Parts: sequence; structure tokens; C-alpha cells
Amino acid sequence: MKFAIAVFSAAHAPSSRRALLFARAVIEGGHQITRLFFYQDGVYNAASSLVTPQDEPDLARQWRELVEEHQLDAVVCIAAALRRGALNAEEALRYNRTATVEAPWVLSGLGQLHDAAQSADRLICFGGA
Repeated sequence: MKFAIAVFSAAHAPSSRRALLFARAVIEGGHQITRLFFYQDGVYNAASSLVTPQDEPDLARQWRELVEEHQLDAVVCIAAALRRGALNAEEALRYNRTATVEAPWVLSGLGQLHDAAQSADRLICFGGA
């Protein structure tokens, strides 16, 4: 089965952890993740500037490791990222800011979520209002 996963909550939120555990279970179950899409506060999962307290799991790092290990398509909504100061090198240059989003993350539009939903058997969303 093909899954698209959308994450709407920040790296410190319980729903982000649940999304990560679900993504791992999908892979371990032999299924495919067509795309991970990080939207709203979920863009913070891709920010390299986050510092996690020592007594808490570093979910941003764990997301990065999962994406890199399994070569997943991991998209960060560009509009949500800009609003929250999570910029890749190109956007940081454009706005004269510091880049905080690096590969394997890709900044792109909300249309990528629509595309993911169309190409997957299931779209599973975590967090949000």
C-alpha cells in the first residue's frame, strides 16, 4: 500500500512523534511512503536550528535520519516555512536571512500535498487544528 503522510505539528508535539512512529511502521510493514509533507508548524521538523533538551527525543534529527536512510520524498510547504523563518539557501539569500532548512528537505508548494494524495492509496494527517 502507498501512503502519503502530512505532518502539521512541531517537532516537540506528541502528534509529530506519532507520525514518525507511523512512518517507521509503514516502512517496516513493507509498504511505501510516496511523500512526507510538512505543513503549518510541521515545518519546524525540518529546521536545523532547533535545539532539543537533552532529556527529550530529538524528533527533528530522527525525521532527518528516516528520510535519508530510506531516501524519502520529504517536502516542506514553502509558504508555511517562510512564515516561520524556516528557509533553504535560496530563500535565505532572497530575504537576506540565515538558512535553516537543508537537504534532504525540499521547499515546495501546497500542490505537492495534493499530488501526494492523488498518487497514494491513503493520506494520513497528524496534528493541526
